Amino acid sequence: MKYLVTGGAGFIGSNFIHYLFGKYPDAEVINLDKLTYAGNLDNLKRYEDDLRYRFVKGDIADPKIVNQLVPQVDVIVNFAAESHVDRSILAPTEFVRTNVLGTQTLLEAARKFGNKRFHHISTDEVFGDLPLGSKDKFTEKTAYNPSSPYSASKAASDHLVRAYYKTYGLPITISNCSNNYGPYQFIEKFTALVIINAMQNKKLPIYGHGRNIRDWIYVEDHCLAIDLILQKGKMGETYLVGTHNEKSNLEVVKEILKLLGKSEELIEFVNDRPGHDLRYAIDPTKIERELKFKAEYDFETGLKKTIEWYQTNQDWWQKRDDKAYQEYYQKLYGQK
Repeated sequence: MKYLVTGGAGFIGSNFIHYLFGKYPDAEVINLDKLTYAGNLDNLKRYEDDLRYRFVKGDIADPKIVNQLVPQVDVIVNFAAESHVDRSILAPTEFVRTNVLGTQTLLEAARKFGNKRFHHISTDEVFGDLPLGSKDKFTEKTAYNPSSPYSASKAASDHLVRAYYKTYGLPITISNCSNNYGPYQFIEKFTALVIINAMQNKKLPIYGHGRNIRDWIYVEDHCLAIDLILQKGKMGETYLVGTHNEKSNLEVVKEILKLLGKSEELIEFVNDRPGHDLRYAIDPTKIERELKFKAEYDFETGLKKTIEWYQTNQDWWQKRDDKAYQEYYQKLYGQK
């Protein structure tokens, strides 16, 4: 099977490529990535000379490059996205360009060159939020209610993917996943930021009072779910991916500090961001029942593996701790 993996130099995309080569030795992958701030070719360094793998630097919103690559593959897995809520608040235009126009460019090429199998990676953030203390969970029937420019752009891309199935019969599937954590995550993301800062005894900026709840999934479990959808998923369907791991931001921070043997005095509460969703919770019954998905990692095990990876791979994240990021970090949180 020949895959076009877009955004394959990013966090989840690179983990998925590792997963593919680990499970399917005969798989071939073209990795199309623009290499924006979160893209990192070091994530896939072991495959640089592997004949099964080819990296192409390019933009999914560029029809010329997309139209060259799509005819060469059997399956498109679209990870490429601008994905950080805070960045979308500061500069929303690029989110619309990549997440909406880029997805449409890929869909059109998939339709034009033989109705290629297309899987779209999305987020639970398209559903808005749920009340704290409620037992409600997102399902495949939950209405979209995005809160940020990021989640609105992902909601729009989801609608485009479904439209190409209903209008043109393009063989598509969509997955909306809960919060991922694990190796190769860019250092601005919540768990990576907390782990790296705690390792260096730096302050840990927590929005508001840290009560916001997220549903957490170890990235390898997400890759497993995507593979199941590609192999067994029903065309035109959406699958919500989660692992029943609801934790508040403060709970996650305290667990990381405990595993690292660090003091909770590192915690520093900062002003909440605009439109901050209170709670996300996934009901993964559909993918569990229909595709027999079962997570391999509980939260504590996945978190231990994640911390061990950042401890073992300090060269990886220290290279990313550059001046441009520090300036962004100061702008975002008002501190260094």
